[in-house]
Amino acid sequence: MSLRPAATVTGSLAGLCALVLTAVPAQAAPQAAPEAAPKAAPAAGAPVPIAHRGASGYAPENTLAAVDAARALDIRWVENDVQRTRDGELVVMHDATLSRTTDVEEVFPDRAPWRVADFTAAEIAQLDAGGWFDPLYAGERVPTLEQYLRHLDRTGQNLLLEIKRPELYPGIEADILGELRSEGWLDRRHVRSKLVIQSFGADSVRAVHEQAPAVRTGFLGTPAVEELPRYARFSDQINPPHTTLTEEYVRQVHALKGPHGRPLEVFTWTVNSAEAARRVAAMGVDGIISNYPDVVRDATRAGAGNAARDGGREDSPEAAREEARKESREEAREEAREAAREAGVS
Repeated sequence: MSLRPAATVTGSLAGLCALVLTAVPAQAAPQAAPEAAPKAAPAAGAPVPIAHRGASGYAPENTLAAVDAARALDIRWVENDVQRTRDGELVVMHDATLSRTTDVEEVFPDRAPWRVADFTAAEIAQLDAGGWFDPLYAGERVPTLEQYLRHLDRTGQNLLLEIKRPELYPGIEADILGELRSEGWLDRRHVRSKLVIQSFGADSVRAVHEQAPAVRTGFLGTPAVEELPRYARFSDQINPPHTTLTEEYVRQVHALKGPHGRPLEVFTWTVNSAEAARRVAAMGVDGIISNYPDVVRDATRAGAGNAARDGGREDSPEAAREEARKESREEAREEAREAAREAGVS
């Protein structure tokens, strides 16, 4: 149902390698370019690393280039955000407006506040979604969900799909499931091991479960422990921000079974340092969502090499807590405001 030709990924792998040298925060900087990253799989029992909006620390978020960056790092799971255009196309975009991650203000200066829902897919196709990140990615486009799914099938990667702000797009759950079905993503293979749909909106997660019971689902947030059984009726995962996690909370989530008869999982976000990754891994989480998923993977891989990969530094508990606070403060504020608006069970 795409209204335009498939987008061309203009960010080359060589450009990605060059960009990594400058794009990664000091506390999370890997020691090699993506294609040189270790290819060994995470140790048995280690949390699954998930590339947040693709490997968005290395390439512009929610673009096909960010998918390719994750693949270059040998990361199998990518997370994205899906919204709906004025003419009903599903596009991959995090913000409700286009201004932060595209040149929409230059291309359409008279269309403030530049909401996704106010533009057609053909108009969004004109926008540059990469130049804001780095000139190497100038010309990268906002992908449709159709383009994104087809690209993942080519790369062999898996998808953690977030329904963004479902209250703005009534019926979007059915639209997304229809697109997934038409692209073959509701077949047995994809549903069993390659797809999870999540949202901050409990009603949206419930709607997905009711309309496609075989699909695994996740609720984004930190429900009170006494409310967890209600979420377990329609959610396979409880996915809180890492700043809210405790080992006891993870244990309480794991003690419940979800709608498919298996223990609930915990995928936490957004973890961008090795120290924070080791901290939440020690709590027993099942997955860790990160802009730098290779840093998470390397930090949580079993073995004595973890400290060496993090520069040989042994943080005191106080220093570790301060690092975690520093690296997550701004994003935690943004996501907490979003969760407060969108979460809740009716």
